[in-house]
Amino acid sequence: MVSPDTGLFTSGQPLDKDEKFKDYESRCIRRKDLLEAIVNELPPDTIRYSSKVVTIEELDRFKIVHLADGFILKTKVLIGCDGINSVVARWLALPAPVRVGRSAIRGLVEFPNGSGFDPKSYLSFGGGTRFGFRPVDDKNVYWFCTFASSQVPSYDDEIQENPMKMKQFVLGLINKMPREAQEVVEKTSPSNMSYSTLKLRLPWDVLFGNTVKENVCVAGDALHPMTPDINQGGCSALEDAIVLGRCLGEAFLKKSSENDDEFDRIEKGLLKYGKERRWRSVSLISVAYCVGFIQQSKGKVMSFLRKVWLSNYTSTALLKMANYDCGDLVS
Repeated sequence: MVSPDTGLFTSGQPLDKDEKFKDYESRCIRRKDLLEAIVNELPPDTIRYSSKVVTIEELDRFKIVHLADGFILKTKVLIGCDGINSVVARWLALPAPVRVGRSAIRGLVEFPNGSGFDPKSYLSFGGGTRFGFRPVDDKNVYWFCTFASSQVPSYDDEIQENPMKMKQFVLGLINKMPREAQEVVEKTSPSNMSYSTLKLRLPWDVLFGNTVKENVCVAGDALHPMTPDINQGGCSALEDAIVLGRCLGEAFLKKSSENDDEFDRIEKGLLKYGKERRWRSVSLISVAYCVGFIQQSKGKVMSFLRKVWLSNYTSTALLKMANYDCGDLVS
């Protein structure tokens, strides 16, 4: 199934030893399309764009959120989905994410006449580099390349802001990988490429830190930033949303008496959400890091272990993390 240092991993192939993965399905969608689908389900003017959180204050049991554009929000519930550099996470005193010593360059390429690739994921790794791609539809293909940050020449910091240099850098890293991989990068428009330094929140910070406090919580990358090695960043954020919606829905709807305090119910709902997502978040962060470390590490010993044993482990781990049921969002 996996040919670690030279071949392609195709996610559409079954794992021989695991019957439950033989008919699994995976999908790749553009963030823009996903966001538009969600926004279209909301009432008009629900979302306020370009409104970065600056500070958070308390007014009795409400939270007052100051935005960069000067707007002020008074919130009964504050859910921080403000990304890896979350202001809400800092307010909760969650330790900041840390660098893992790796970086990523990502791209989206269009084949006007069709890519010809099957709707499967392809992955090559070894020698300190991890490269993969997957069709989004018949004409568009998403790809990524992760590598040790030390591989970027110290004199060439401009590469992070120069898409043409990004492209040449990636082509240099994958010049011994299959021709399909190189073609995907060669045909990518420089305007459709991006560079990022990979970070994660340490698992024990999630396990023992404050992910919930009173009527405030975090979700998505604000809660569990992870390396992209198991393709669960966006998926886990959707899991958070379902669990959070369910827990808050119960808090708002299940009033037991006239003297029942709504803020107490909100806090209990958020605590339930935090408890349910804590271990799942720890697992996602830990498995993603381990998969990336195993697949991308170089050296004779690691290459040998990867070929004879670890490649099967990483493939199984990736699928098992995706095969997760967070429950239904019951209205």
